[in-house]
Amino acid sequence: MDALLIVAPALIPSPGISFVQVGPFQIRFYALAILAGIVLAVLITGRRLRAVGHPAGVVVDVAMWAVPFGILGARIYHVLTHPGDYFFPGADLWRVLYIWEGGIAIFGAILGGLVGIVIGTRRAGIPVLLFLDALAPGMLVAQAVGRLGNYFNQELFGPPTTLPWGLQIDPSAPAIPPGTPAGTLFHPLFLYELLWNLAGAAVIVLLEHHRRRHGRITLGAGLSLGVYLLWYGAGRAVLESIRLDPTELLVGGLKANVLTALVAAVLGVGLLAHASWRARRRAPVLERGGCACRSAVSRPRSCPPITSTGRWTSPRIRA
Repeated sequence: MDALLIVAPALIPSPGISFVQVGPFQIRFYALAILAGIVLAVLITGRRLRAVGHPAGVVVDVAMWAVPFGILGARIYHVLTHPGDYFFPGADLWRVLYIWEGGIAIFGAILGGLVGIVIGTRRAGIPVLLFLDALAPGMLVAQAVGRLGNYFNQELFGPPTTLPWGLQIDPSAPAIPPGTPAGTLFHPLFLYELLWNLAGAAVIVLLEHHRRRHGRITLGAGLSLGVYLLWYGAGRAVLESIRLDPTELLVGGLKANVLTALVAAVLGVGLLAHASWRARRRAPVLERGGCACRSAVSRPRSCPPITSTGRWTSPRIRA
């Protein structure tokens, strides 16, 4: 008897729903993904701050400012970079406020959230750069989780592909180019970015672990933030360059998101270079009995105290 061969289609299926109805309310998976990401970022950042002597609850105080500013910035950025979706003859301008339909931009969230973080850290009495370093891996985890919302909204996909992990998209999706054959699969950019972000979070943690083992500052120098900006900016620039998004604003022939991602990557390189320069000049490390003593931000308890001038009480120092 001939064997019966059943060939299953190799693809990522398009989700059938994007929300659940609870009485008069619609609970959208897009919003749930964002909220889950925020919670994870708060938990991760709180744990990292507690490890360097700050109360974990301070992250909640800062988040109370950062989250609203981040959401506001995300929506404003999206609307400004997609003006054709909202401003045209006969347009319903109230749709600018319909954030539940999707349409919030991570770069706007970063810019708006940064404003909130500056306000929150000043009120909480914590150095802003220390907080941003502590936030960096949690931010990437939050962004990774948030990309699941793009999946349910059937957005953030790239050109057609025949790869086994091709993404199925509803043919009525506005980003699909006219004339695309029925059944065409697309690159799942949301999945690529999800994996890229998780890898970036792991890279930051591993680099911090390496620096800690060698007696270097782990938080507060801007290194983790610099890695975040470089990693995310570089990856996002590549993905945005192939993303199917016909209504995005072009700036000098480049998509607005590609340009912003490149700026973020360049800022990351600059921050890493500056932090490295400062470390060589101003971050002496003391070795005492095999103990690597770092700055007051992150150092073992067995290390000697630091004077008001920032110098170790022992003369045995090295750059």
